[in-house]
Amino acid sequence: MKPITAFLALVMTVAAAGACAQSYPERPVRVIVPYSAGGVVDSVARIAGSRLATVLGQQIVIDNRAGGGGNIGVEIVVRATPDSYTLLMGSNGTNAINPGLYARLPFDPAKDLVPVSLVATSVLALVVPASLPATSMSALIALAKAKPDAINYASSGNGSTSHLAGELFKSMAGIDMAHVPYKGAAPAIIDVASGRIQVMFTGVSTTLPQIKAGRLKALGVTGEKRLDILPGTPTVAEQLPGYDVTSWYGLFAPDGTPKKRVDILQRALATVFATQEARASIAAIGAEAMTSTPEQLGRMVHQERTKWAKVIKAIGARVE
Repeated sequence: MKPITAFLALVMTVAAAGACAQSYPERPVRVIVPYSAGGVVDSVARIAGSRLATVLGQQIVIDNRAGGGGNIGVEIVVRATPDSYTLLMGSNGTNAINPGLYARLPFDPAKDLVPVSLVATSVLALVVPASLPATSMSALIALAKAKPDAINYASSGNGSTSHLAGELFKSMAGIDMAHVPYKGAAPAIIDVASGRIQVMFTGVSTTLPQIKAGRLKALGVTGEKRLDILPGTPTVAEQLPGYDVTSWYGLFAPDGTPKKRVDILQRALATVFATQEARASIAAIGAEAMTSTPEQLGRMVHQERTKWAKVIKAIGARVE
């Protein structure tokens, strides 16, 4: 069967399933992105949303609700009517890290949200200004040990994945770096590229233009393997064995959402990312398309929540 024929067959299957469930969706579906526009979570949501609209036959509206480390957007979804017309593009930050990091949350993502499907995964890049006299992770570590008061690291906010990635790096490398939180990745990257801040762990897609322009140097990536789009850049684990920070992005619905509708959404996402074109679009932003069943995503969230709770406790991170 030719690829286009296979794709059309899958679309028809999903459409038929929707018809059996009272023709869901019958109006536009809103996907809350709990971060500002332009980041990896937002990019993943927009790539998936534009293609979901074609499969489901309804507009997918991306609604950015940044603030509170992602908690503001999550609460909007948690409080929404569970009719599957308000969804969340969640992440390891909102669904696995925040419950252990924040002293008080007005919701519990594990109880108040229903997993739909994993959408993509990505890793971070350890970047430094081009002017910094360190061309490798070992050189950066040596510099931090020699001048402990001279190295600061930026993050996209307290409790963000980039924050914890930096704290984990400090702990495993045995160094000290002052944390400078920003309201989002974009302003932080500007200050790192200018040399006002010396280090940042951040999404590959958001830093790639600066790396290519020679304003930033990538000293490492935080996953288990090197990236094709950053040839020659080692993994952090090559210097610090066991270091692994992988971000993931998944679709969630409010608790109480009918299972038939969750299944329709899950199958629609599987249809979208069965195409090479959709997978290539995700790869272009430095991520990897990866779908799942609701049950698989639920198990992964539990495992990730346990993992990060241990890290948070070990490094003493806490946000009041």
